[in-house]
Amino acid sequence: MTLNKERIVRSVMENVGFKPRRKSPQLFLFPELDRTFLSRKRAGEIVDSLFEKIKGALSRGEDVRISGFGRLEVKFKWARKGRNPQTGEMIILRSSRTVRFKTSPRLREKINAPDLEVSKS
Repeated sequence: MTLNKERIVRSVMENVGFKPRRKSPQLFLFPELDRTFLSRKRAGEIVDSLFEKIKGALSRGEDVRISGFGRLEVKFKWARKGRNPQTGEMIILRSSRTVRFKTSPRLREKINAPDLEVSKS
């Protein structure tokens, strides 16, 4: 299953809660109601804001490092010769910048760790 923006928004909406400033008498009877959760719109705004910060940093040529996850870095590609595969015509490809992702050691360990449930089958 692919993780997309909508699933990230839903996860933020379900998992991020704020404690109220004042406690009502009902909260002593039902402590699970002690949190106020985000609306779908507000969670979407938070996720959009995060992605905009990441896109802004990458467009300025800066690296983005997320602890425990990895690093997004801008890589420059020089102009080079290429070939149109349909016609075989030689063309010049323009220079460009692209984004490269490098995983953190912790994420790499987690990805490569043997899954106990799979090995039991």
